[in-house]
Amino acid sequence: MSTTSIAGIPAPELAAAADDNMAVHASWAQERLPGARVARGADLVLVDSGLPCDTFNFVLRARLDSATAQARVEQAIAWFRRAGHPFSWWVGPADEPGNLGDLLCAAGLAPMESEVGMAADLHALRDDHEAPRGLEIARVRTPAQVRDFARVLAAGWTPPDPLVMRFYEMATPALLSDDAPLWLYVGYLAGAPVATSEVTVGGGVAGLYNIMTLEPHRRQGIGRAMTLRPLLDARAAGVRRAILQASADGLKVYCQIGFVATGQITEYKPPGEAAP
Repeated sequence: MSTTSIAGIPAPELAAAADDNMAVHASWAQERLPGARVARGADLVLVDSGLPCDTFNFVLRARLDSATAQARVEQAIAWFRRAGHPFSWWVGPADEPGNLGDLLCAAGLAPMESEVGMAADLHALRDDHEAPRGLEIARVRTPAQVRDFARVLAAGWTPPDPLVMRFYEMATPALLSDDAPLWLYVGYLAGAPVATSEVTVGGGVAGLYNIMTLEPHRRQGIGRAMTLRPLLDARAAGVRRAILQASADGLKVYCQIGFVATGQITEYKPPGEAAP
């Protein structure tokens, strides 16, 4: 794990806060959906959205005792198998035990992709970027804007994933409630939705998720603008630190904004559940 300190908070504490934040991101809306199941224990969080889609079904924030970890891993996998739903198990620097990845592989899961965990002091954010001309960024406030958000996200699959549209249709009332910790944003060009972002406020940090720009509009600075807007809103709301998971494509932009690497995060899935 990195020894980096952000705004006076050492990397191990940031990693734990990131896990808590992702647990909010992954479960808050699901807990409010009919047919969904969320098991939030001190040692593990399991989230089944009720949909056969691993985009919204998770295992995360593992704090397992090494003596019983293998059995607990098998119990968690069985929890999803009984429902017949696919899922992703996310493993980050704060997860325990330290050999959790090996235990998951022994239980039949396989590593699918790894991303870089990053953190930033929002007071030191480099926010002098000028948004692309014509880009309008709206925080989602209406059902129509939720549909726009979902439509852009769903386009990340070929063909677009209808279950993404279904999830956000079901979650619309929760996401538009005044107390929702998930803040959604849509970027528009000439009135058409072309990009998304989300910030989740929880665990004492702001977590950035769902940064997406439609293919014809990439490499124009839209992603950077969609990254900055929710972070600035979180800072204005009094949040001091931000976290995210960076793919190789976004790493350079996040470093330029002021994020630093804090560790590696790996997604594990049952065999045959390929990433989109």
